[in-house]
Amino acid sequence: MANINDAFPSKYLKASDLKGGQPVVVVDHVAFEPVGRNREMKGVVYFRGKDKGLVLNRTNANKLTQLAGTSETDDWAGLWLEVRRVVEFWIDHGVRIFRVDNPHTKPFRFWHWLIAGIHETRPDVIFLAEAFTRPKVQQSLAKFGFSQSYTYFTWRNTKAELEEYLTELTTTEAYEYLRPNFFANTPDILHAYLQEGGRPAFEARLVLAATLSPTYGIYSGFELCENRSAGPKSEEYLDSEKYQIRQWDWDRPGNIKALVRSVNRIRREHPALQWNGSLRFCVTDNPEIIAYLKTARDGSDPVLVIVNLDPHHMQHGHVEVPIDRVGLGPGDAYAAHDLVTDTPFAWTGARNYVRLDPGIRQAHILRLDVAPGSNRGVRL
Repeated sequence: MANINDAFPSKYLKASDLKGGQPVVVVDHVAFEPVGRNREMKGVVYFRGKDKGLVLNRTNANKLTQLAGTSETDDWAGLWLEVRRVVEFWIDHGVRIFRVDNPHTKPFRFWHWLIAGIHETRPDVIFLAEAFTRPKVQQSLAKFGFSQSYTYFTWRNTKAELEEYLTELTTTEAYEYLRPNFFANTPDILHAYLQEGGRPAFEARLVLAATLSPTYGIYSGFELCENRSAGPKSEEYLDSEKYQIRQWDWDRPGNIKALVRSVNRIRREHPALQWNGSLRFCVTDNPEIIAYLKTARDGSDPVLVIVNLDPHHMQHGHVEVPIDRVGLGPGDAYAAHDLVTDTPFAWTGARNYVRLDPGIRQAHILRLDVAPGSNRGVRL
């Protein structure tokens, strides 16, 4: 690292003093102080471990443009550097995850500059893009460096909608750079499905979010099945925490805390649920029943998830298990072990019957116990 104090003996650094050189420095902070004979207040960038700073006049801003961003405004450089200083401040205090609200309303080059710069020394820091916007814009944010992305999962509730959306996320180019985070609800979004479906709807959406995506989230109150909206056709919460501090009774009747705990345990124990590359939807003869198989990267750990999408009525039918993916033949017997209730079911071949009753069981998360020695190779 260049010795800034020796290289630039004047009171403030000047872009012209670089003389073609590229000293490596780390931005510490941006200050506003009187500069020059007229003592005009200007922004000054200070570097970590150095006494002298760089005045952010137009000349220097143009020089910095070559390193990061655009010169559309006179104050862009100071603003960008100050945002980075704030981010680094919280990183130094232990914060590792930053949820960025509406990043699509800011210059994409800024996010590329900021995230790439942070990741040079702190690759463990996660940036989550909270951007409910057009697909191409959402995908561009991922390409420019965001570690995870909010998705349209909240508004995908039917079998056809879920299968189409997950197929897009897992089989197109987007899979290479967009890492989805499936939030079942957010501070701004209480979908009608949850408002009208009661506890079974919360159970269904929990299982879908937690097993369809390697990362998922639930906003405060979800585990209590909080479903009161601000008004008809509104997705806003009544008594929203955006405007007040709520005191929750975490043990109130009707909660699904035990199910949340079980699902999170299952996710930790099963590599199949920790990535999306093996997702395959299964044929069912009931449009209200969705089923899908996932395996670990080596083809082991087959997990079959079956969900009743109807929170009001019992649904039953047959599920076509893709037995070729787990090394089973048409007449082979095997156990489908429910990991939530610790209940084994004796199944044979591909076509098997299921029944799911709201209030009793809204979903199955099944481990397929394939006999040792079976061909577990998975064709992707």
